[in-house]
Amino acid sequence: MRAPALLVLSGLVLGAAACATVEPAPEAAAAGPSPAPVEGYDWLLTLDDDMAHLAFGAPESDDLQLGFNCRQGSSRVGMVTIAEGGNAPVIFLESGGETGQFAAEGEPSPLHDALILTASAEVSEPVLQRFRRVGWVALWREGVRETYAPHPASAPNIERFFAFCG
Repeated sequence: MRAPALLVLSGLVLGAAACATVEPAPEAAAAGPSPAPVEGYDWLLTLDDDMAHLAFGAPESDDLQLGFNCRQGSSRVGMVTIAEGGNAPVIFLESGGETGQFAAEGEPSPLHDALILTASAEVSEPVLQRFRRVGWVALWREGVRETYAPHPASAPNIERFFAFCG
C-alpha cells in the first residue's frame, strides 16, 4: 500500500462540480475475488443528523485515503481524496469490474504538497452501486490501484451509508 495521505474530512464538499463517465481503463482489473482488508485501516462510518460520512483510513486519526459523504435521502454522494504527484483532477474508482471517472475540483492541501480532490455523483452510478454490493472499492492514483476492503465487523457500514443516502 502507498504511503497514507492525510485528508481533512471537513473538506468534504457536496457541491463540488463533477460529471461522471464510466469507461473502463485498459489497466482496470476484471471482476474477481474480493481484496483482503488491510491491517490498521478500515471503512469508518459517521452519521451526524442529516449527514453521513464514510471514509477509508486508520481509526481515530486523520490518516484517510478516500472519503464519501451525503445528505440523508439526497441520492448524491460527495467524494474526497488526495492527488499525489500532480495527477489530473479526476477521481478514478473501480469496484468488481465496474469503473467510474469523476471530474474533480482541486484545492491545495494545508498539510502537504498535494491537492485535495472533491467530486460528486449520483448514488446510481454503476461503480458506486457495485461498491455497495461487493463491499470494496479501488482508487487509481498515478496508474497504481489501491484497494480498500472492510474488515468483517465494518462491512455493514457500507450498506448503511448507501441506505442513508437514498
